[in-house]
Amino acid sequence: MTNTAIITGASRGLGLALARVLAGAGWNLVLTARGSHDLERAADELGATAIPGDVTDPAHVRRLAEAAPELDLLVNNAGDLGVTPLPPLAIYPLEAFRALLETNVTAPLALVQATLPALRASRGAIVNITSDAATGAYEGWGGYGATKAALEQLSNVLSAEEPELRVWWADPGEMNTRMLADAVGAEEAASAADPAKVAAALHDLVASRPASGKVSLQ
Repeated sequence: MTNTAIITGASRGLGLALARVLAGAGWNLVLTARGSHDLERAADELGATAIPGDVTDPAHVRRLAEAAPELDLLVNNAGDLGVTPLPPLAIYPLEAFRALLETNVTAPLALVQATLPALRASRGAIVNITSDAATGAYEGWGGYGATKAALEQLSNVLSAEEPELRVWWADPGEMNTRMLADAVGAEEAASAADPAKVAAALHDLVASRPASGKVSLQ
């Protein structure tokens, strides 16, 4: 029987790298991202279903859940960095912070809620992509880090409430992605890990199915 996964933020970076690994392993994929052109190109490459849209849109969340009535894996990878250049908390724009919470915390929870019936039926798994900024005190990373800390605790409680599922909150470490380049500059980002290597570690996690908990992918 073919396994099915929903991957958010799947048009580039870790999301696209993971989609490639899972497609190679025979998974059926439902991919989403805001950029429809890049997403559809990825879906064509992988034989996947592309559903472009914004994960903060409740109608889009419903479409994703309806596209995968049988579901084995939900990967909440989509996220936003927030204001750049990264500002200190003393001057962080509050409206921007509210929007960041919506994208990085509320939207993943909404998608979990929408897909839980299918995941319970398959005794499936949820991967929430977090960050070492959730626990480290890095100047300028307070807004983003606070949202990832909230996502980690949400995952922690979910793992206690849904003991028949696997819930992992996964720190991918620094990766050579557009998001990191936006934060620290392209030159510094170029020395970070290849998302493909991190995706391979994430595939190993899913395949080995350890107990729910926090994991490091590097």
